Amino acid sequence: MTLVTRRRFLSIAASAAVAMPAGRAWADTAVWRGQALGAAASMQFADLPDHKAGNLYAHVQAELRRLEDIFSLYRDSALSKLNRIGSLTAPPPELLEVLSLCSRVHDASGGVFDPSVQPLWRAHAENRDAKAALSNVGWQNVAFSASEVRFKRPDMALTLNGIAQGYITDRISRLLHAKGMRNVLIDMGEITAIGRRMDGAAWRVGIAEPSGTVLRRIALNDRAIATSSPAGMTLPDGSSHILHPIGAASHHSLACISANSAALADGLSTAACLLTTELAKDMVKRFPDARIEVIS
Repeated sequence: MTLVTRRRFLSIAASAAVAMPAGRAWADTAVWRGQALGAAASMQFADLPDHKAGNLYAHVQAELRRLEDIFSLYRDSALSKLNRIGSLTAPPPELLEVLSLCSRVHDASGGVFDPSVQPLWRAHAENRDAKAALSNVGWQNVAFSASEVRFKRPDMALTLNGIAQGYITDRISRLLHAKGMRNVLIDMGEITAIGRRMDGAAWRVGIAEPSGTVLRRIALNDRAIATSSPAGMTLPDGSSHILHPIGAASHHSLACISANSAALADGLSTAACLLTTELAKDMVKRFPDARIEVIS
């Protein structure tokens, strides 16, 4: 089995395409499809003809390659080097930005959001003793600064797949905004809606279960949304791919959170699956622009 630790196997799918005014064809509007961290990604532009989008697509793909060289678990990335060696000197600023956000979500969640669960994930994925792997888990044993990221204990490893998809979504959003794009629906594992559809209405997305059943449809305008579900992937030993750092079971089958930042929504939705409803609400309240859309 390939150790795919990316946690998006359901998710939020765009439930309404760009609405076209009379006389305008779908082909006149740019739609990009590709991959981000090994999973399907897409962008819909409400005000960009497809024949003018080639150069923009090249910039997006270059940025995705650059970010994967930081966050991928399968390339010779900055994260892979850290996991292999146990330390990383002069870490990329993007990695430090994500690690800082991880600390904020870790604290707000009472410690259940913990990117150091990668050894536990591997144990489940390889049908090894998961209890033995628990001794290698602990965010308090990850030290980071502008000069170095370092594990304080041997045999530790990080996965940032509970937050990196959102961060990449945010980075692509910033890139597109810098290129003058004002009306785009971006899906890089999490969804960000910039501006509006061509008809002036807000973008609409459906919050879906892994089965594809849409639980709710919401309007998005200059906002991000992330969905997590323990049932999104089952590991070979029957465990969920969303893991509690002490091995406890999840409390929810699905959590969907929106925020101004896709990275924040991503991390919070991961943690919310592992918390009671009341604790999830308390966690989200610590981030004024975030809100729970669905928790079940």
